Amino acid sequence: MQAVLCTSANGVRALARLSGERGISLFAVGEATAARARAEGYLRVESAGGNVEELARLACERLRSGDGRLLHVAGSDVAGDLAGRLCDAGFAVDRLVLYEARPAARLSTPTVAALRNGFVDFALFFSPRTAAVFARLAEQSGVSAALRTVTAVSISAAADRGLGDLALGGRIIAETPDQQGLLRAIDRLLAERGGR
Repeated sequence: MQAVLCTSANGVRALARLSGERGISLFAVGEATAARARAEGYLRVESAGGNVEELARLACERLRSGDGRLLHVAGSDVAGDLAGRLCDAGFAVDRLVLYEARPAARLSTPTVAALRNGFVDFALFFSPRTAAVFARLAEQSGVSAALRTVTAVSISAAADRGLGDLALGGRIIAETPDQQGLLRAIDRLLAERGGR
């Protein structure tokens, strides 16, 4: 095994619990995942630009297909086709599912109350899956009309598409597909609102 590819901080945490090996090269999808890897003691960590395409590009730039297999640590639900992109480039990739993210069955009572009472200004969406789950649960909870005052801030265009046709007060896509991109988008929105 020449390197590990991690597409989430949850994957890094699960891998760290499973194995004490910290010297292997670890390629992280973005800086939040890379920071988690460093915090877990991994010594050789490289960070991609925040999405699967950038992670595949980074791996292709830094690794050689003939030097050994790659291990993709993932959850049960995977966004994008990292293994497919790398296999197309001649790499052998094994996917290891180490965790499962289960969607909530409903919005909590405090969340529904906060939405109905106009206490929520922004909703952040870190993945297409979470956006789609939120859209479904908002419809089920009968709070769709209350979303007209909420601005959705999505990490990517794919996450924004997951919201479907919810009638939100606004929809913003972060300029970079990472947590910092989301925070910068919120800072811009706050600055715009403060300037009115």
